[in-house]
Amino acid sequence: MRDKDLTRLTIRRPDDWHLHLRDGAMLKAVLPETARHFARAIVMPNLVPPVVTSEHAAAYRERIMAAIPEGATFTPLMTLYLTEATDPEDVRKAHANGIATAVKLYPAGATTNSSSGVRDFEKVRPVSEVMAEIGLPLCVHGEVTDHEIDIFDREAVFIDRVLKPMRKKVPDLKIVMEHVTTQDAVDYVRDSHKNLAATITTHHLIINRNHILAGGIKPHFYCLPVAKREAHRVALVQAAVSGDKRFFLGTDSAPHTDPLKLQPCGCAGIFTAPNTMSCSSEVFDAAGRMTKLEDFTSLNGPRFYGLPPNEETITLTKGEPVQYPAQINTGDGPVTVFDPGFDLHWQVTVDKLLCLLLRNLRT
Repeated sequence: MRDKDLTRLTIRRPDDWHLHLRDGAMLKAVLPETARHFARAIVMPNLVPPVVTSEHAAAYRERIMAAIPEGATFTPLMTLYLTEATDPEDVRKAHANGIATAVKLYPAGATTNSSSGVRDFEKVRPVSEVMAEIGLPLCVHGEVTDHEIDIFDREAVFIDRVLKPMRKKVPDLKIVMEHVTTQDAVDYVRDSHKNLAATITTHHLIINRNHILAGGIKPHFYCLPVAKREAHRVALVQAAVSGDKRFFLGTDSAPHTDPLKLQPCGCAGIFTAPNTMSCSSEVFDAAGRMTKLEDFTSLNGPRFYGLPPNEETITLTKGEPVQYPAQINTGDGPVTVFDPGFDLHWQVTVDKLLCLLLRNLRT
């Protein structure tokens, strides 16, 4: 059967390789939205204060585990927030104790709660060398923050100014370019044959900068890195549907309450956790590559991180439009769910019986 003719597809349960869960009331409200479809997620550490040490990460993981809904199966994969004062031996300990799955590099000032990030990349070289030694990946927010650099060019400049020199100095370091948004980043990953991969978000597969700016500013489409030209979006889609093992899903689902999104200096972030799998299915279906969806959402990420793919499955069924809530309510206020601007015809069903069986076998 041709991909275009598919109306039903069963794949291994997906993972989210870039997720913001926040903390407190927000964590309790948004975690079930991810745990409904996803088995694991790389959890971002940019809380206030940030998750810098192994002790911080262990405590945050406990708070996440306590918020998992009864009957759900979900594993948070923790990250450490890289600072210029990060202790390489603490990173080594976090990895050895199974606390940290990756370390996150934020250039200082690049995005939400990144003020504690890195300004002098040479100062984190000792940590990078330890990570290369132990095989711990570095997740990189790949944008420079210089005010004189156009916001639409900051990813490309980061590749040339920061990433290429870093990889030359520490060639054995495994790096994930997070939420890539440009043809430049796609080409750079494709031209690299070792220790480099990239996550692509749901929303960057769907929106371009016109969605944010044309006909009036749309705060709920504002994110960092900001969406780029249509040609860049097309390049991202081509990379995602290609099956190339170096590209995988990282939603960058980032909840903010509506008052924070709608204030004069609106927060950057799009909440895509509830409908990501339906949105992604539409993108792959439109490209005639539905059979490559499993590579992108369920296989390529575990392969890069050295983890087994999930044994559980989900089934995607094409039919009448699926309804998702426009908002979810949290203890901090309402959070708007990403609206792709078109109907979603792919229904997601988790094989709950298989999940229950596997959970019982593990316990």
